[in-house]
Amino acid sequence: MAKTLYRNGSVYSAADPFATSMVVDGDTVAWIGGEEAADRHAETVDEVIDLYGALITPAFVESHTHLAALGRTLAGADLGTADSAAALLALVSERARASASLVLAQGWDNSSWAQPELPGEAELTAAADGRGYYLVRRDVHSALVNRKLLDELDLGDIASGVVRGAEHDAVREALVGTAADADYQRLALEHYASRGFGTVVEMAAPHLEGRAALDELLALDNGELPAVYAFWGELVSDAERADELMRSFPAGRVLGLGGDLRVDGSLGSHTAYLREDYSDAPGTRGTLYLEREQIAAHLVACSQRGIQAAFHVIGDGALDTLLDAFDLAAEQIGTAKLQMCRHRIEHAEMVDDAARQRLLQYSIMVSMQPAFDAAWAGEGGMYQARLGQRAQGMNNLSAMFSSGVPLVLGSDAPVTEVDGWKIVRAAMNMADAESRISARAAFLAQTRSTYRAMGENNPLAGQLVIGAPATFAVWSASELAVQTPDVRISSWSTDARAGTPMLPVVDEQIPACLRTVRAGRILFDQLEAAAGASL
Repeated sequence: MAKTLYRNGSVYSAADPFATSMVVDGDTVAWIGGEEAADRHAETVDEVIDLYGALITPAFVESHTHLAALGRTLAGADLGTADSAAALLALVSERARASASLVLAQGWDNSSWAQPELPGEAELTAAADGRGYYLVRRDVHSALVNRKLLDELDLGDIASGVVRGAEHDAVREALVGTAADADYQRLALEHYASRGFGTVVEMAAPHLEGRAALDELLALDNGELPAVYAFWGELVSDAERADELMRSFPAGRVLGLGGDLRVDGSLGSHTAYLREDYSDAPGTRGTLYLEREQIAAHLVACSQRGIQAAFHVIGDGALDTLLDAFDLAAEQIGTAKLQMCRHRIEHAEMVDDAARQRLLQYSIMVSMQPAFDAAWAGEGGMYQARLGQRAQGMNNLSAMFSSGVPLVLGSDAPVTEVDGWKIVRAAMNMADAESRISARAAFLAQTRSTYRAMGENNPLAGQLVIGAPATFAVWSASELAVQTPDVRISSWSTDARAGTPMLPVVDEQIPACLRTVRAGRILFDQLEAAAGASL
């Protein structure tokens, strides 16, 4: 592998916040510094690349994704642009023309439509050209299905229309293996590379794409795509089964048992489990998929083998149940054994101060998605419709950080867009001002902190310092600054002279990825074209 000098740009590095150049030797960062020293390195390298002012940062790490579903969306199965029943019908018709059999599509969200009524089964079946259809809501916790699909899947006891909970699970499980998952997974990974991601963490489960799809995904990793790790969301009740499952995967590739192991559902589908009724659905508190005893048994089994457990939790009622299960597990094996495994929660949208203290008690880490807030918070948003005054203070990133709860950020793609800089923007502009965090905190929660959450042993992973893995991205960035959402922070800390590394200003323009490199190997490259355009 060649020795390459990148120069005449900016390098995001805590080791040298004023660095403009970087040498990559094979798969390792060999030097970082300024232009004067770069002249000397230019004589010893195989290639010199002029950045023309571009920015180099550590590559992003996606902490929560669904690759096959994202690939299907990218391939044309996206219903997210529909803003009315008529628009949804048009998209379904378009998808039907491109489908050979069943019409599979995803991403509709009627919570923001002026007229939120969904089209009826007869209209949708006509739009699907008479075929069976499975149209997944944006949050992937409910779907529209017709009688033809249910009959073809031998699920005649399920009523057509909107399916949720166990009925939705039955439909999804019956559909496992009906799509070319590997092709969609590759497409999704290529998309991640084009967005500056060097590593992704897949949330796999029996009720999602299934075991075969996960095996195919792990086999795709040949160094030419972003590195792939996964969680496997299968419930266990004894340590031997937990150990057997983990040993059935390639060593080091599956991080733990859980991820999308659901304690509850989603707010959009009225299946997140709440302490009190939904504001727009009196008498409804959502769906609790796992009882306290089941969760505790899973925790005990995993902890006895040093395996990380992870759970999908959104509603405050579901979080109460989960934390009660930790208490029960602690009674059986002790708090210390639970703490050692760094157990994890996905989403955790409704967390109060008391719950945060209980998260700390068990050293639970949390994976959150700021883009949820950008999509559904604020006046007139879905959160307010579902929760009323309880929507205030949701997704409180600042409180997580300030209380010491380990936190990483991700997209839950395809639920929200793959874009690390838009996650930074969302984190800085949460609807509740008290929930906002700085650009640096949001960036670190998608790079260095995410490697720590994965249990990465290399302390230099996710950084650009001498000796670190050469996994990075190059960006076109017109303006760099130290950005904080809190006006109370002293002015010196946002002054470039303080030596704080600067990140792109993302208020209006989002940086474009010019190159993505994983361990010295180029995954995506538009650098030469961009350099030519700048000349």
